[in-house]
Amino acid sequence: MLSAAGRLARTRALPSATALRHETTSSVSGASGAAEAIKEHSEHVKDAIYKNAEREVTTAEVVSGVPPELQYRTVRIFQPAKNTMQSAGPGTQKWRIDWDTLPAGGRWENRLMGWASSCLGLTRRRADYMQGTRLSFRSKEEAIHFAEKQGWDYFVQPAHAKRIPPKSYSENFVHIPGKLRIARTK
Repeated sequence: MLSAAGRLARTRALPSATALRHETTSSVSGASGAAEAIKEHSEHVKDAIYKNAEREVTTAEVVSGVPPELQYRTVRIFQPAKNTMQSAGPGTQKWRIDWDTLPAGGRWENRLMGWASSCLGLTRRRADYMQGTRLSFRSKEEAIHFAEKQGWDYFVQPAHAKRIPPKSYSENFVHIPGKLRIARTK
C-alpha cells in the first residue's frame, strides 16, 4: 500500500530513465550526459515525493503496540547544544526527540548523598524506561511530523544562540577602585 506521496509520484507523468538517457545521448555526446540525465531524473522524483506532496498525518497509536502509558506522554523536540570540544559543529545540526520525566515514575532521591535514581528495585513501582531514549531527525519538521504520526503530545524548545561577549586582554589590568580583581578567563 502506497502513501499519499507515493501515489502522487506514481500518477505524475515522469519520463523513464531510459527515455532520458536516449534524449541526452542524442543531444550530448558521451556517458556523462546520460549520468547527468539519470541524476536529474532521480532528483525530480525526490522532489515529487518529498517536497510537492503534503504530509498526511495518520496516527499509528492503534497498530504500533506501544503501551498505553507511553501514548499519553509529552515529548520534547529540541536542537542539542554545542559540545565544548573542537568537533562540536556536526552534532548540533540534528533535531532530537526525548521524553519528559514522569513526576512519579519511580524517581527517588537518596537522603544521604542527594543522588537521584530512576528505578526502585525493592518496590513494585515501574521505572521510567523512556528516560534515556532519544530519537534524531534531520529537521524540525521531520521530528514534528513523526510525533504527530505517533499521536504524541509535543512541544518545541527553541534553540538558544550562545552569546560570547567580546574579550579584551587589557581588561585584566584595569584598576577598578573598591572591587576585587577577578581573573576573566571566558
